Amino acid sequence: MGVFDFVKNAGAKIGIGKSTDEEAAEKAEAEAQAKTRAEASAASAKARRDAMAKAKANKEAAASAKADAMSKAIKRNADAKLRQKAHKERVANFKKSSELEDYVKGMGIDIGDADIRFDDGIAYITGEVADQKTRERIILAVGNARGVGKVDEEITVGDPAEEAHFHTVAPGDTLWAVAEKAYGDGSRYTEIFEANKPMLNDPDMIFPGQVLRVPMEA
Repeated sequence: MGVFDFVKNAGAKIGIGKSTDEEAAEKAEAEAQAKTRAEASAASAKARRDAMAKAKANKEAAASAKADAMSKAIKRNADAKLRQKAHKERVANFKKSSELEDYVKGMGIDIGDADIRFDDGIAYITGEVADQKTRERIILAVGNARGVGKVDEEITVGDPAEEAHFHTVAPGDTLWAVAEKAYGDGSRYTEIFEANKPMLNDPDMIFPGQVLRVPMEA
C-alpha cells in the first residue's frame, strides 16, 4: 500500500478525462448559462411584478373612477332634490301668501296697496293703508293665522294715530281680566271685543297665545 503522485489531467493527453483548459471552458460556459438563466428568471419575475403592479394600478384607477362617478351622481341627485325642495317651498310660500291676503280681505279689512309675503313661517307686510286701526287689524289677522310664527311689517299709515296695545293671551285670561288690567274696569271688555272683530266672534272664546288689540284710552 502506498501513495502515488500523478500529474493532474495528464491522462487527457491520451484521451482519458479532460484537460484543465477544457474544464475551465466548461465551467465558464456553465456559469454563463447559469447567469443567462438567472437574468431570464429575474426578467420574468420583474415582468410578472410589473404586470401585477399595472393590473393593481388599473384596478385602483377603475375603482377610483367608479367612486368618483358615484360621488358625482350622488351630488347631482342631492342637488336635484334640493332644487325640487326649494321649488316646492317657493310654491307653498306663494300659495300661503295668497291665502293670507284672501283671509285678511275676507275679514272685511281693506288692505289698500299692502302686500303680504310669506316665507318659512314669517309674514312680511309692506305698503300703505288708510289708518292706524287698519294697520293693526292686518297685523293681528296675519299674525294669528295658522302657520305664521312672526310678522315683519313695514306698513305706512295715511292717517297716523296712537298705537293700540297688543296683548298676548295667557292661560286663564278672560276679556274681563284684560280690560281690568288695561283700563282698570273689567266691564269695558266689550271695547276689546269690538276692536278685535271679526277675528273674535264670541267674547268668551279666546285662547292662550292669541294676540289681541287693546285700544288705548283717548
